[in-house]
Amino acid sequence: MALKKASESEEDLVNSSESISGKKARQLFSRKENKVLTTFSIEPSFKAQLEEMFGDMGLGWAAGIRFALKEFYKKHTVE
Repeated sequence: MALKKASESEEDLVNSSESISGKKARQLFSRKENKVLTTFSIEPSFKAQLEEMFGDMGLGWAAGIRFALKEFYKKHTVE
């Protein structure tokens, strides 16, 4: 029994049913500049304080860290 290749209309149907988060991830990672995954160590109590502060600002952990790094860079860049 031979397998039939999916037609373009079937592929479009599969792609249109992609989750919203999947579409956002594809859009995020299809930008021109690639992202760099970094790791660092932090005390759990300090991380909890940061998570609370970021939550009050309406940000998640990663967005809060990116925001903090951008602000730090702005304040400490010599122009």
